[in-house]
Amino acid sequence: MSAAPVLHLVRHGESTWNAAGLLQGRTAHVGLTARGRAQARAAAEALRVGAGALVLTSPQRRAAETAAAVGRVLGVPVRECPGLCEQSHGEWEGRPAADCAAALAGADPDWAPPGGETGRELHARAQRVLRALPPARSVVLVTHGETLRALVVAACGLAVEEAPRELPPNGTVVALRPVGPERWERAEQPAARG
Repeated sequence: MSAAPVLHLVRHGESTWNAAGLLQGRTAHVGLTARGRAQARAAAEALRVGAGALVLTSPQRRAAETAAAVGRVLGVPVRECPGLCEQSHGEWEGRPAADCAAALAGADPDWAPPGGETGRELHARAQRVLRALPPARSVVLVTHGETLRALVVAACGLAVEEAPRELPPNGTVVALRPVGPERWERAEQPAARG
């Protein structure tokens, strides 16, 4: 069995719905703003990956656009990974995020809006993504706020109940280094500009 890859988790740049204050979830067609494109480039420039790196991305447009910028800057291939999609908020998607924020932040991990995905389901999906990572020197996962948070919690061996309430800002890069089989810890975080 090969050593666990170094992980770099990137939250997509600002999307048009982030700027409009709308809850996105699995809504697929939402693209980046000009600010979001600048954040994607800044995140890419902050990454320190070597030869053999791989970029995996959520297929949702805002993440895919961010991953394309990362791939261009780093000169590495990009592949879609459906497991990196954002947490589904079902019937709440498209609503003003401010109207939903308190309910979502304080939600029981076994609750979801109608037609949505629970925090526990998201955590299990994050664990599956991490277990399926290809052996590579470095892997960059381009994803979404709630999914990035779930990936960090799962990678560090924490339970879903231990997830922080805060979401990382758009364009955030989180670096994780391996500390054992299928276990990581936060490493020094590259500073993204944008």
